[in-house]
Amino acid sequence: MDLQFTPEEEAFRAEVRAFLQQHLPRDLAAKVQAGQRLSRFDLENWQAILNRQGWLAYHWPREYGGTGWTPIQKFIFDDECARAGAPRLPPFGTSMLGPVLIKYGSEEQKQRWLPRILSGADWWCQGYSEPGAGSDLASLKTSAVRQGDHYVVNGQKTWTTQGQHANMMFCLVRTDRAAKAQAGISFLLIDMDQPGVEVRPIRTLDGDAEVNEVFLTDVKVPLENLVGEENQGWTYAKYLLTYERTGIAGVGFSMAALERLKAIASRVQRHGRPLSQDPQFATRLAQVEIDLENMKTTNLRVLAAVQGGGVPGAESSMLKIRGTVIRQELLSLTRRAMGPYALPYIEQAQHAGWDEPPVGPPEAATAAAAYFNYRKLSIFGGSNEIQRNIISKAILGL
Repeated sequence: MDLQFTPEEEAFRAEVRAFLQQHLPRDLAAKVQAGQRLSRFDLENWQAILNRQGWLAYHWPREYGGTGWTPIQKFIFDDECARAGAPRLPPFGTSMLGPVLIKYGSEEQKQRWLPRILSGADWWCQGYSEPGAGSDLASLKTSAVRQGDHYVVNGQKTWTTQGQHANMMFCLVRTDRAAKAQAGISFLLIDMDQPGVEVRPIRTLDGDAEVNEVFLTDVKVPLENLVGEENQGWTYAKYLLTYERTGIAGVGFSMAALERLKAIASRVQRHGRPLSQDPQFATRLAQVEIDLENMKTTNLRVLAAVQGGGVPGAESSMLKIRGTVIRQELLSLTRRAMGPYALPYIEQAQHAGWDEPPVGPPEAATAAAAYFNYRKLSIFGGSNEIQRNIISKAILGL
């Protein structure tokens, strides 16, 4: 069932919808809805549009450029953006680093870095995972040794999303090798446009290179780029991850994907009747819709907790698990709806300007690529297995 909104909330929805109709570039929305790859220009352009409206960092406090929206308003905004085909912006600056700086950063760091996040002057990436330190993040080995007024950083990060575009990285480093794993980690802000930083792309299943390896060799980082206290980075890392996991859930995008899937199922014929009337397919479609409705309620609970001054807790792990499973099921059903037309992999179809006549339903050209690429959802941000461990300890007390 749909949520019931007040007249004021419906007026806000109308405002957001009007803004999107006027300012969301049509060609950009078409690329998003067709499942095509977005360029750096596409993302920077949409970020600049939102920033001019004052809606980019809508979950930040007003004093730092946020909106002061209620949880319902945030939900409505995400919902309308997804339905309109607005791109999902990289979360690293606004949704991950921003909240950490606001809570733990010095006043100088807030004044320096937060405006640059909003303006797009800095493109951030996340230096967390390493070879042998993914879900077991506390075993990371990248070191930072203090020398005078700076740290010298050596090590390797991997699966660094959008690292090929980034000029800055927020990075977990080991500053005390004698301490136990979690106690010897610090949180640094690293300029990637300097000697000693090497970025190597990793080709993914869909043929893209959105993730990278980053090698750090004698990289100098000023002491003022240490966030919070030395050796307390694990606290900041966990805080950041709760925001990342909440965002990975992608409620609005799943709702939009469900609507598209319903349209496909009503249009595609199977055995002489719409696929939506196939008992097996209809059962799976109904189940994922029920799961999504339940997740919407949990998402609002988490937003309400943050609005009241709290932070996303273990509930963010619940959202991450359910959200990724739901999105993967939607992609699986979309691919299944294409039948044999989803078998060919057409790499060119993921780029704007591809105008070959479709073989089968038009969605078939990108259905398989999306399905395989987003198998990663249940792994990054802390695998779903790790999230279940967090829930069992933090919520169930096991």
